[in-house]
Amino acid sequence: MSKHILITGGAGFIGSHLADHLLAHGYRVRALDNLDPQVHGPGGERPEYLDPDVELLVGDVRDRQMVRRALDGVDAVYHFAARVGVGQSMYNVESYTDVNNLGTAVLLEALIERPVERLVVASSMSIYGEGQYTSPDGAAISGIRRPLDQLRAGQWEVRNAKGEALAPMPTPESKTPSLESIYALSKYDQERMCLMIGSAYSLPTVALRFFNVFGTRQALSNPYTGVLAIFASRLMNGNPPIIFEDGLQRRDFVSVYDIARACRLALEVEGAAGGIFNIGSGRDCSILDVAEHMAVVLGTEQIEPEITGKYRVGDIRHCFADISSARKVLGYQPHVTLETGLSELADWLEGQSATDRAADARAELAERGLTV
Repeated sequence: MSKHILITGGAGFIGSHLADHLLAHGYRVRALDNLDPQVHGPGGERPEYLDPDVELLVGDVRDRQMVRRALDGVDAVYHFAARVGVGQSMYNVESYTDVNNLGTAVLLEALIERPVERLVVASSMSIYGEGQYTSPDGAAISGIRRPLDQLRAGQWEVRNAKGEALAPMPTPESKTPSLESIYALSKYDQERMCLMIGSAYSLPTVALRFFNVFGTRQALSNPYTGVLAIFASRLMNGNPPIIFEDGLQRRDFVSVYDIARACRLALEVEGAAGGIFNIGSGRDCSILDVAEHMAVVLGTEQIEPEITGKYRVGDIRHCFADISSARKVLGYQPHVTLETGLSELADWLEGQSATDRAADARAELAERGLTV
């Protein structure tokens, strides 16, 4: 009989794509999801995109009885359930900590009672804070933060003690975390809790640090979701994408299809157990470039981005992935380029509607003093 897999948060953007991928490879899939209105809208109904072969349990990962029910008869678990968003986490502190930390604790206690063959936890590139850098003399540097006075002056690049600008380089898993937001802290806690309990109870566990995931099904009316979905929502409503700082900050945008493949490999590759892996595209791109590219594929290139020249508390300048470990251990190889992925995303967006709440989110951050 085929393996039975539980995905917490399995009705969401990444979870539903993973479910499709696992079903296509002969697995049976159960999803536990609370259908959060911020993500799924107010109706609380099963998403149309969720494959009918996915067994959906509507419930909260903090509910012990529901989690025990969800684990019944499963062979492996993907833990994706989490509140997502750097900015919002800096004022909804209790909610993010409750869902992400307590939810993980409830799941782990249930897994201690009823262990599975493998646990894969979704971590995040946000735990790195600033990525890895090189100094003018070629030395690798990490752990540097931009002083607030420098940011107030609109000097965006990361500098050393001599005031010299540092060059960003791909960030490896060995970089010491630098937690710049409640969201980042909670994702690091999720990762460490899972690996710790996994080691203590001989529960093979893998942590995947996702970089900037994009693709179809991302929540278009959630102003705290991925930046590409936020840009798309703005453009679909005739509004300019809102870009903090100068737009030249660099990120790694990875297709949700590549993420799903990496997740399956983390389940199937024996040597992955106990490991931590960056999952990205291996390419970096500026936020301004990706906003302009999104406008082109949507046919709205006449709408120029609004560059705010403001810093958002919790943001970092540059961070993109060194994926050599995932390539070596998992056999992971990204297949979908940003250009191909954005074209597919544009086709999907033609049949979608989006409520643009980005301006409201921006105002909320400003009111709380979280932009400078």
